[in-house]
Amino acid sequence: MNWQGKTAFITGGVSGIGFGIARAFSNAGMRLALSYRNEEYKAAAAIWFADQEREAPLFLKLDVTDRKRFAEVAEEVEAHFGKVHVLVNNAGVSVFGPTDEATYDDFDWIMGVNFGGNVNGIVSFIPKIKAHGEGGHIVNVASMAAYISGPQAGIYTASKFAVRGMTECLRYNLAPYNIGVSLVCPGLTKTNAWDSALRRPDNFKDSGLGKVDKAELEKFGGAFDLGMDPLEVGEKILKGMTENRGLILTHPEHGPDIQEIYETTMAALPDEPAPEGRLEIERLRREGNKAAASGRKISLDDLT
Repeated sequence: MNWQGKTAFITGGVSGIGFGIARAFSNAGMRLALSYRNEEYKAAAAIWFADQEREAPLFLKLDVTDRKRFAEVAEEVEAHFGKVHVLVNNAGVSVFGPTDEATYDDFDWIMGVNFGGNVNGIVSFIPKIKAHGEGGHIVNVASMAAYISGPQAGIYTASKFAVRGMTECLRYNLAPYNIGVSLVCPGLTKTNAWDSALRRPDNFKDSGLGKVDKAELEKFGGAFDLGMDPLEVGEKILKGMTENRGLILTHPEHGPDIQEIYETTMAALPDEPAPEGRLEIERLRREGNKAAASGRKISLDDLT
């Protein structure tokens, strides 16, 4: 698809990876609507667009967990631009701590933003992208945590695994409408994502992850200074969209992790024959997936 003149809505689009995506899209001639929560980040983003003599984005204040407001934002974007072609679900929180000590508030906050925010974007915007019939693209920004787990990121990892599964399935559903879907899994990026725990909402204050040690968190945040430039991440996302890739990986250093996942998974398969009936069901599933990817709508009848 030629992105020149197309409209994109990006959640969390005024800082970090979201702002990197916004700049890459602007460089490609796209018109932008950006959600934000922090006024200072919004002001800094606005200055960049002015300095570049670009069309000012439509800035929209949004908590991605607020379904009513998300629906209002979708209406405002459509009213302002006429049509929306690209949705980027980018906003998220990075919070760490032992999963076995987490409370309901820990789960509800992190899953509500990182997975629920994606759901709210999809429900609010996909009908509008379908309606104009010109096609488009959905980008769900997850993380390498969608593949790689660790002892301090249980809920965060669960949220990103959930985004991965939803995105991979959604790609099949939207192919008949000429709407591409991409899962983006960035690695370490030079952002302020590490400080999410310092901005925890009061209505989710009952945490089992321990009191936030600001000095320790800031030391951890120093690692992010070694990360990839967000603009480079954004440019790789734009390239992946243009190639209609279902999976966009941005950081080459995760090759050993992917290799280990593959080898561990293959080694876990039982070394025994499967009965013909089960083999046939899996054959039908694979054929159904291929047909869906090519643009055909698949029903349950196609799978049995």
